[in-house]
Amino acid sequence: MKISLRAGERIYINGAVLRVDRKVSVELVNDVMFLLEGQVMQASDATTALRQLYFIVQLMLMNPTDVRDAAALYAQHHAALCAVCENGEMLAGLGAVDELVQATRYFEALKRIRALFPVEQAILAGAATATVSPFEAA
Repeated sequence: MKISLRAGERIYINGAVLRVDRKVSVELVNDVMFLLEGQVMQASDATTALRQLYFIVQLMLMNPTDVRDAAALYAQHHAALCAVCENGEMLAGLGAVDELVQATRYFEALKRIRALFPVEQAILAGAATATVSPFEAA
């Protein structure tokens, strides 16, 4: 796989953080887990349940030598999210995410979680609308 990076951009490969000082192309010739800087979520951005799940899986990908604690947190968070979710599309997506995580395919799991962000936003928007009483809307 060939990846092009801009000057100053970071890439996270198997737990290591690399920053390039000039535009460069890197070819990954073996199977590695990586994240580009633009795909990394900061803790302060994990503001919803699904974004928190993304952050946890991201930790598993970024520190592959010590996944035990993050995996336990993932299992707990994933189970809680599934328990409260009633949306079929979200539940199916969470099932797919769990299969990917169990297979240690963290990058693909992150992509699947990102694809669910709009579904979560729609659910949250609907919940916010449902909590407004008809008297407040008038």
